[in-house]
Amino acid sequence: MEKVRPAAPVAPWLGGKKALHGKIIERIEAVDHKTYAEPFVGMGGVFLRRGWKPQLEVANDFNGEVTNLFRILQQHYPQLMDVMRFQISSRREFERLRQVDPSTLTDLQRAARFLYLQRQAFGGQVRGVFGVAADRPPRFSLSRLEPILEAAHERLENVVFENLDWADLIRRYDGPETLFYLDPPYWGGEDDYGKGLFDRSQFEKIATILGGIKGKFLLSINDRPEIRELFSAFRFEEVSLKYTVASGRATDAAELFISNYEPRLSLL
Repeated sequence: MEKVRPAAPVAPWLGGKKALHGKIIERIEAVDHKTYAEPFVGMGGVFLRRGWKPQLEVANDFNGEVTNLFRILQQHYPQLMDVMRFQISSRREFERLRQVDPSTLTDLQRAARFLYLQRQAFGGQVRGVFGVAADRPPRFSLSRLEPILEAAHERLENVVFENLDWADLIRRYDGPETLFYLDPPYWGGEDDYGKGLFDRSQFEKIATILGGIKGKFLLSINDRPEIRELFSAFRFEEVSLKYTVASGRATDAAELFISNYEPRLSLL
């Protein structure tokens, strides 16, 4: 394992683990492993914040825009900054870019478009609305964003990026010294990341495939009776936390850490 400088996610993401990443990373870093893989990496809310890296790191997402952004950040960071240099925070620009077909753009333009939309959208949901508040600075500011992107660029060195179905990713990288961290859509939110990308039947498939792997896994999910039944063959750790909603009120939430090993909080 090599000590590295953690980085922050480069943009908001639905289910970005803002409240849970510390507890998740604490458990990940307590597991001895040589390969680390995330089948649902999203904006890297856990992946980027880890402070130790093994011999191989694999970031996977079925969303090609996510994979393209990370690849551009890793290999063409200066050019990405040049493309975004004169971008402004604008509702009109947000709506214009949202209507653009990304397949008509270069990879650099695609990455800049996707990053701009994710930064500007309320809650990181591009299908939602332009995010603005009367008492806060704009969500897109290159002067504030540049150090975040630079840190992510450094953290992504030597990372392998995949654009596979989650099941294919697990089959390809499974081994006795592999650790998978899975952050699938939550039960009841299967369509939150796009219609048809993930359906409720996938939970049973996840449990089946994880039951036959050679490596270890840690999965985080909302605590539901259906989830407890499907994953009953594994270990459960209950986690309580509070979410702050738009009105400013805090609501209690119950989550589960599911694993096929006995969790520890330290390799020592």
